[in-house]
Amino acid sequence: MARVAVVGAGLGGLAAAARLASLGHRVTVLEQAAVVGGKLGWYSRDGHSFDTGPSLLTWPQVYRDLFAATGGRLEEAVDLVRLDPAVDYRFSDGARLRVPGTAAAIPGALDDALGDGAGRQWTALMERAGAMWRISEEPFLRTPLRGAATLAALARRPSDVATVAPWQSLRGLGRRYLRSAELRLLLDRYATYSGSDPRRAPAVLATVPFVEQSFGSWYIRGGLHRLGLAVAERAAERGAVLRTGRTVRRILVERNRACGVELTDGEVVTADVVVSGADAARLYGGLLPPGPATAAARRNLGRATPSLSGFVLLLALRGRTPNLAHHTVLFPGDYDAEFDAVFGRGSAPPRPVSDPTVYVSAPDDPAVRPDDDSESWFVLVNAPRHQPDGGVDWAEPGLAERYADRVLDVLAERGLDVRKRVRWRGIRTPADLEGDTGSVGGSIYGTSSNGARAAFLRPANVSPVPGLFLVGGSSHPGGGLPLVALSAEIVAGLIGPA
Repeated sequence: MARVAVVGAGLGGLAAAARLASLGHRVTVLEQAAVVGGKLGWYSRDGHSFDTGPSLLTWPQVYRDLFAATGGRLEEAVDLVRLDPAVDYRFSDGARLRVPGTAAAIPGALDDALGDGAGRQWTALMERAGAMWRISEEPFLRTPLRGAATLAALARRPSDVATVAPWQSLRGLGRRYLRSAELRLLLDRYATYSGSDPRRAPAVLATVPFVEQSFGSWYIRGGLHRLGLAVAERAAERGAVLRTGRTVRRILVERNRACGVELTDGEVVTADVVVSGADAARLYGGLLPPGPATAAARRNLGRATPSLSGFVLLLALRGRTPNLAHHTVLFPGDYDAEFDAVFGRGSAPPRPVSDPTVYVSAPDDPAVRPDDDSESWFVLVNAPRHQPDGGVDWAEPGLAERYADRVLDVLAERGLDVRKRVRWRGIRTPADLEGDTGSVGGSIYGTSSNGARAAFLRPANVSPVPGLFLVGGSSHPGGGLPLVALSAEIVAGLIGPA
């Protein structure tokens, strides 16, 4: 039996704790916040409630596997609801596409909304994406990243290399398969699932819509935050100790091996193994002592492009919106201008997007509203991370309120004018995300997938310091609810049973 200290009670840390406790280890989870869940947050006021992080679960089988491995069933812990339609897309030219919740119905819906042939185009792309998925799932998502060795294994089959096309961008793949401008926009959006720019993100991200459409889009009744609570409960039931309000100051290293953590109040928690769910940039930039062992990891983080962040409005609304889907996406006329603003271009620094894509999550769930004549909207736009020096200072007085007004104006311009229905609004900026979760700059996914080498710059689950492992969205295999759980599965496999 090993003593395991888990830094952070985000979903990656909680999933690792549940798995390791089930394997017989003595696990202590240390979380700086007063509640568990990390980015899977929840906010309530005056009967209006909001998920403040993810609002969609795809590939639920990953969580079924997690619960099965820890002695339970996912469906006994949370109430899963399959969404249909999965999302309502609205384009700047007036076109509208409601994507069905089942894959078989999607081609017909595309033809009806975008014209004959749209369904065939998308189907051909998804067939290619399915082939990419079958090649990449096991070596890239379910096993530790091993740098050149991972690429060498793929290169043994030239046909697999041609299918994955590591030299091609997601944008380039879309141009090859999709004549419809609306479909190309739809594909581009999936780059943002990893906080990336579709012009630089790899073509293999086409597997994201493939997974979403093949395995469904799901909501958890009562809010997605209940998934974090359910995993925390699994961990506690298996014997893990969850300690909130406990901030880790540093990882302790003796004789070149992690041996525990020191908290900000001076308490030392000794451990045989440390699992860090903290943002990798924070881990290598401050929690670990500098030294040659971690120099390569810090260098790779410096080379990688940080992921985008998000600007969020929580809108408590009077009345109901007719024919409103659970998820609505309103595209701008110039999507490239959005990515130029978020990441900067040339000598132009990042800046708030003047005409952003707007994402609205409005669950039809009595648990999130005070009565049946109300709605609670989570509104998200892509945003540059908080970077006071040389970027956007989201703490600048007045900036957040001005930009919130702009987002409401954009909603109105695109047909969803709720300005007179607002009871109150809450604002969460990238600076708030950084403060609440420790994510450097509020980067949602740590590093982006921008560039062909991006996956190999992402911090590995095995750190250069023996006894220290990484889980969560800033480490391999990446961000998003399914991948975060897979990082925990990988680490539990590496540590093994007691």
